[in-house]
Amino acid sequence: MKISKMGVGALALATAALFSFKAMVNGTVKGTVSPAEGATRAWIISATDTLKTDVNAGAFEIPDVKPGTYKVIIEAKPPYKNVAKDGITVTDGQTTEVGEIKLAQ
Repeated sequence: MKISKMGVGALALATAALFSFKAMVNGTVKGTVSPAEGATRAWIISATDTLKTDVNAGAFEIPDVKPGTYKVIIEAKPPYKNVAKDGITVTDGQTTEVGEIKLAQ
């Protein structure tokens, strides 16, 4: 009986510890590209993560991004050139809107 009381106590303590920590929730990065037909992919890059998605009809959305600071890179089709935007900050559970990114030829 002594062992089972200790086991229940340990389980209760572990459960309380688990719920006392705030769960980290990833964010989303989204934006638009103009001209819409000039872009193929959007990338976000940090020191530890690289994620990408296709650009559809001039829009992109990258879900499940860990909180941190990123660089967004738009991969362009010729005659357009790739473009980058630094300092994109993603926070817990939030959507980070990077706005419109214009491609140059």
